Amino acid sequence: MVYSGYQDYFDKKVIISVATTGGLHGEEANPNLPTQPDEIAEDVRECEKLGASIVHLHARNPDGSDTKSVERFQAIRDAIDERCEDIIINFTTGGGQSREDRIRPVLETDPSPDVATIDLGPLNFGPRTVRKYCREQNEEFATQMAEHGVKPEMELFHPGHFTEVNHLIKEGYLDEPYWCTLILGMQTGTIPNPRNLLNLVDNLPDGAEWQCLAVGKHQLPLTTMAMAMGGHVRVGLEDNVYYRKGDLAESNAQLVARAVRIAGELERPVASPAEAREILGL
Repeated sequence: MVYSGYQDYFDKKVIISVATTGGLHGEEANPNLPTQPDEIAEDVRECEKLGASIVHLHARNPDGSDTKSVERFQAIRDAIDERCEDIIINFTTGGGQSREDRIRPVLETDPSPDVATIDLGPLNFGPRTVRKYCREQNEEFATQMAEHGVKPEMELFHPGHFTEVNHLIKEGYLDEPYWCTLILGMQTGTIPNPRNLLNLVDNLPDGAEWQCLAVGKHQLPLTTMAMAMGGHVRVGLEDNVYYRKGDLAESNAQLVARAVRIAGELERPVASPAEAREILGL
């Protein structure tokens, strides 16, 4: 639920999500970033053992390029199912491809993912690229996800995106608890400082569960802050390829292990996949 003080702080379990791969940088940014189904699945297995309860997935072609191929998403899902116990599967619907291509893996893989993202509004990427996400798409994706038993994850890149979340709630497209990801540090996203995270949390709708996603060097301080506030966190090589300044992360598992350790120091118990399913109403 939205932060309301420390009365239940020590009882509320923290969900740790891991974003293993992403769709932008690849092995040129960190040679330890997994891009192929077996590589991703091996990394996810270690992350689940350490305490991650959700994995956020992108797919890559054999050459490492981003793809929304149903076959590639299916291959990743199958490889994870072979190696993991019960980790929650979360598919991206973001990227530069057509609207139809971006939702197809959610609708056509078997089984469907547990969760899938909805990027709520337009964003700049680099000097020439604008990702054009609109209200019509948000409604369409939320409807299709509901038909397939998939929970939407609302990706809020800046405060204006709360207008779109509130619209989806008002029109009956979403069920509680609303799963919201607060994103700081993207190019035209929320500027990554502590006051802005507080502001985002203050604007969450009643009935929301939230996690913090912070990019690059901001991942460690802002996810730590989120845990201290009673929120959940996302870590992983999609968002941050370094473990500390100048030192590339050895794996996604290394970043998950640090998040688990910090949660322990903050006396926040870490949610198992089954407990995360209960928290999120899956």
